[in-house]
Amino acid sequence: MIAGFSVVFAIFPTKPIIARYLLLFCYSKILRKQNKFAIFAVEATNGKGLAKQKQTVKLKEPVRIRFKQLSNGNQSIYLDYYTGDVIRKENYVGGKRKYEFLKLYLIPERTREDKAKNEATLALAKAIQSRRIVEVQNDAHGFQNTNKSRVNLLDYLENIGKQSAEQGSRNYARTVLNTVRALKLFRGDYIAFRDVDKEFLSEFTDYLRQMPKASKYGVLKTGGRLSANSVVSYYGTLRTAINRAYKEGIITVNPTKEFDFASKVRQEPSRREYLTIDELKTLINTECRHEIVKRAFLFSCLCGLRVSDIRKLRWCDLQRSGGRVRIEITMQKTKEPLYLPISDEALKWLPERGEANDSDYIFPLTHEGTVNDTLQHWAKVAGITKHISFHVARHTHATMMLTLGADLYTVSKLLGHKNIATTQIYAKIVDKKKEEAIGLIPNLTD
Repeated sequence: MIAGFSVVFAIFPTKPIIARYLLLFCYSKILRKQNKFAIFAVEATNGKGLAKQKQTVKLKEPVRIRFKQLSNGNQSIYLDYYTGDVIRKENYVGGKRKYEFLKLYLIPERTREDKAKNEATLALAKAIQSRRIVEVQNDAHGFQNTNKSRVNLLDYLENIGKQSAEQGSRNYARTVLNTVRALKLFRGDYIAFRDVDKEFLSEFTDYLRQMPKASKYGVLKTGGRLSANSVVSYYGTLRTAINRAYKEGIITVNPTKEFDFASKVRQEPSRREYLTIDELKTLINTECRHEIVKRAFLFSCLCGLRVSDIRKLRWCDLQRSGGRVRIEITMQKTKEPLYLPISDEALKWLPERGEANDSDYIFPLTHEGTVNDTLQHWAKVAGITKHISFHVARHTHATMMLTLGADLYTVSKLLGHKNIATTQIYAKIVDKKKEEAIGLIPNLTD
């Protein structure tokens, strides 16, 4: 460095100010290569002295360029996001680090042309890095990010699945993961929200209609295609994610509003298993190996709460008003408030509170699979051959209320349905039961 100073002053012997600024420029360049920057104060009085370094601060970039060595000798360029406290989790899902592979490659430099090509590629990567840094800082400080649509749809869906599992909706979480698997098979590991349009939805629907069936472990089965109801389920999961992203401002246009899914796929009527009042009585009189599961299931049969809401139900959610106990909660699935009066029969199945705090859970249930295994065993012991899962309790409540004479609108409100058409499915079940009852009338004239 001292030798460099001598050379510069030898070149500019009569212009020491120019020499000093030239040295400052070169020195700052050296520091920048070391990921540092310096603040200098220059004494420009009698031409004596050099710039004084007042402070050195280490520069920490939230987005860095990284390289991955490939087997063919090339290097893949990718961006490493260190999110920390800078990037909000709702925009960059998956923890404190995120990687974006740019599909740019450096090749071994054997000729000048190779070197020039690598320099151009690296310059492009640095330009992308600079844009990403601006996006990150804008988002961190609350400015509108016009590039949110670059968010990976698959990461977004996986985060929804994780949240659903944490909230106890493990069946829906499994459906989300199946949807993610189908999307990856359809388009790969990265799908930006901005690439999801009407044409994308149409092509994905066509892909689902010819997609082979898979086991619950994701292994493709030989022969057979996804059922129409599975196609409806996967598309419905994708549509929910898109609607949510639209509300959050990630996208400005909702493509699901432009795509007519119903014209491509017709949902098949599905069988909704439920228990009759006589079967409920049989279960009540049958011992269950886990008493808390028995109480939770029967409570759900008598009030209609989903298993996700049963899991999250706390003692403070029970409020007494006008001599009647009611539940006041926000439903886990829809995030809508629910004010539900509880019958005296349902209250009988609450466990003893003892010294439990208001914030304690009423029904501390285990994993959903374990709960359903317990229910199946319980039903088998009771001599009931129907396939029983916890959600059967909700179906049981709906059909029981309609059978006992409650009107459709009231039942829809008790279940927390937004659309009364959902409740009409249970009305069809009750109508069929009525027809069967009429058929029991014997011939009185012969």
